[in-house]
Order: sequence, then structure tokens, then C-alpha cells
Amino acid sequence: MTLAHWIYALGTLAVVITMIFRRNVLIPCIISTFLIGLLFTGSFVEAVVVVFKANLTALFELGSIFLIIALMMAMLKSLSVTGADELLVSPLKKMMVSPFVSYVVLILSTYVISLFFWPTPAVPLIGTLLVPAAIEAGLPPMVAAMALALAGQGMALSGDFIIQGAPGLSAKAAGIPVSMVTSDGAILSLITGITAIIIGYIMVRKDIESFRVKGAKQSSSAEPNPAVQVHTGEKKGQNYAALLVALLVVSMAAVVFAMFRFNIRGGDASALLGGTAVLIMTVATLLVEGIGGFDKIADHLTDGLVFAFKVMGQILPIAGFFFLGNPEAVVKILGEGAPGYLFDIGKILASYIPAKGFLAAFGMLILGIITGLDGSGFSGLPMTGTLAGAMAAGNQSVASALAAVGQMGAIWSGGGTIIAWSSLVAVAGIVGVPVLDLARKNFIPVVIGMTVSTIAAVLFLM
Repeated sequence: MTLAHWIYALGTLAVVITMIFRRNVLIPCIISTFLIGLLFTGSFVEAVVVVFKANLTALFELGSIFLIIALMMAMLKSLSVTGADELLVSPLKKMMVSPFVSYVVLILSTYVISLFFWPTPAVPLIGTLLVPAAIEAGLPPMVAAMALALAGQGMALSGDFIIQGAPGLSAKAAGIPVSMVTSDGAILSLITGITAIIIGYIMVRKDIESFRVKGAKQSSSAEPNPAVQVHTGEKKGQNYAALLVALLVVSMAAVVFAMFRFNIRGGDASALLGGTAVLIMTVATLLVEGIGGFDKIADHLTDGLVFAFKVMGQILPIAGFFFLGNPEAVVKILGEGAPGYLFDIGKILASYIPAKGFLAAFGMLILGIITGLDGSGFSGLPMTGTLAGAMAAGNQSVASALAAVGQMGAIWSGGGTIIAWSSLVAVAGIVGVPVLDLARKNFIPVVIGMTVSTIAAVLFLM
């Protein structure tokens, strides 16, 4: 390992310690990025440029998440002036009869949609249609965000037994049939998810009670969700509210149908959802404002972008530092020949892991979590899969179990539920809560869930 590798390792440790002490991690990430740039380039000026390039690369990689949050918020803003948002929430209140029921409904809805389309498009859909009703029923925004993250980015994405993108990567790298990893991954994802979901709810019961006592007002630490803001005074274009609610519901149903009918997945599904949001915003603005809509639509879009950057802007330097660990992203920051510092460290740690048993399984879990620190989740699967195949020495059941354990660590970490610079920012942005606080809330339930599933893998799958 080079000195830059040690700086990266120390920088990662500094980030973890800073989060434990409930401080923002921007400064450790910026300083570590600069030092690595200085060591790799040997130039002070180039090191300064590296800091900028790291932020720019993070913006490029996370740009689609920024945009989908901005467009959904802009659409909701255009609807809220008519009171359509309140009209949308009112029938859903019948389903959301209590905080617990709301929590369960959010989890089941997010899980099912995420299985078929992955969590990226599921979060805006659920966040727009169901989260406002859940909050009205007494579920705190932070707990609603936990439900979305644990069910979507965690349980659905780590199992991924419908689309089979994650188990496909793991199995190919391990040299074993996809069906084996798919089966093991599905089992471990459900164990991890159900454990985390139950523990998570138990840990926030006091928060729920406090939220209900305060009359379901937004906590002072959370950004208010535009879909559930309290409106006072006369609404503008109230006579269009019912029409716009119908337009929104029919459009979202059409989006879901199109995803099924035309097999639209992942980023393409998010693009379809974002484009639909723009068109709904345009129709709503023209209906309500008339000729004034030509100017007013710019205000809605600006409000959406401001909201998105307010929620996600601080993530860029953090993500930029962790992208230095990814072999593909680091080239955009440091140039050709730059090593993936995080992956290099992971390979070194893997060389000390034995072939079987609890030490092997937990070593693979930790390795998976480390590879997920770049905020991707999927980028580490080829490494964990390859190591699982090598460690198993021809035993396919052991290879499958180890690959599935590594998959749990990588995706629950970077996919993401406990990494603030992952797609967890989309959940936080849509619901309107601080992403670092959401990561902290998820941390203990997720770690316990992964621990339980890893023990189960050793006892029943190897």
C-alpha cells in the first residue's frame, strides 16, 4: 500500500468517527481528497484541481437523483397552489389509520414496486402518493423515510430476485449458477430486512408518540415536505384541484403500466417518471395561471432545484472523496493510472480471511460493507463474488452463501441505507429529512439485521 492508500483509510476512519460524534463529515472528506490529490499528482495546484474534479464527478454520478428530486418537488409545488395535494391525501387517510399501519403500508408498497423496477423510481412514486398520508396519520417524516429506505434500497435491492441484477453479478464473478445466489440472496435479504424493520420501529416508538402529541407537526430538524405543507388562505385555481388529482393518479398508474409493459427498468424508469412530472407541472401551471404560466413555471422549477440542492448539496464533497475508492470513477478525478484506493484496501483485507465459518462469513460481510462505501452498492459485487468463489475452493454452496453475504454488505451499505452519499439522498430529499440523520437512524437496525442474516448463512446455507 502507498501513502495515499493510508491517507484514504485514515480519511474513511475519520468520516466514521465524525458521524459517531454527530458532526458533519465535509471537512474530513475535503482534506482527505486534497491530500490524496497532492500525493498522486505531486503538485499543490493539481491537488486543488482534484478537489474540484471530485465534486464535479460526484455531481455527474448523482445528477439523475438531483434532477428527479427537483422535478418531483416542482410538480408538487405546481399542484399545491390549488389545494390538489390536500385533496390527494384525503382518501389515503382511510388506509393510513395509525402510524404502525402506515409504516407497514409504506414498507409493503415500496418493497413490491422496488422488486420490479428497483428503488430509484419507487421512492418518488411512494413519496408522492403515500408518504403525505402516512405523515397525516401520525408517522414522523423520518420514520417514513426509514420505511422507504429499509424496504427499497435495503431489502428489495439486496435480494433483487426479480430483475436479478445483483445476484447475476455475484454469481458470474463466483463462477456458480445464478439461481443459487438468487435463492440465498433472497433468504438473507428477507432476514436482514425484517429484522431491521422490526428493530427500527421499536427504536423510534418514542419519536412517533412525541410526533403525535405535537399534533403531527414537522420536527424542527426536518425540511417540510411540499406535499404536506399547511396552506392558509384562498387557494388559486381551486376548481382545477380535482382534475389535477385525477391527472396525477392516472399518470402515475400509466407510468407503472408502461414499466411493466415495455420492461422499463432502473435509470430509464426514473427518466420516464421525471418526464411525466415535468408534463404534469406544465399542464397544472397553464391551467391555473393561464398566460402567466409561461413565467410562473420557471418559479416552480427553480423552487424544485433549490430544494434538491439544499438537501443534497453537502453530499458532493463526501461522494467525491469516496469515488476515489472506485476504480472507474477515480480515473475521472485523478486521471489515467489512478488506483481504486478502496478496492485495493479491500483486496488486502480479503487475503486475511479464512475459507469457511463465522470468520469467513463476517469477513466477507465487512468487505462488502467496505466496497459499498463508494455509494454504489453494485460496484463491489464483482470483487466479493470473485473472492467467494476463490475461498470456497470448488464448493458451490459455500461460494453461493459467501457471495450472498458479501452482496448483503455491499448493497445494504452502498445501495444504500447507512451511507449518506448513496441513493439514500433520494429518500431523504423526497420525504424532506436530513440525509445524515436518516443514515444514523438506519445504522443500528441495519447492522443488527446483517449480523443476524450472516449468522443464519453460516448455520443453514454453508
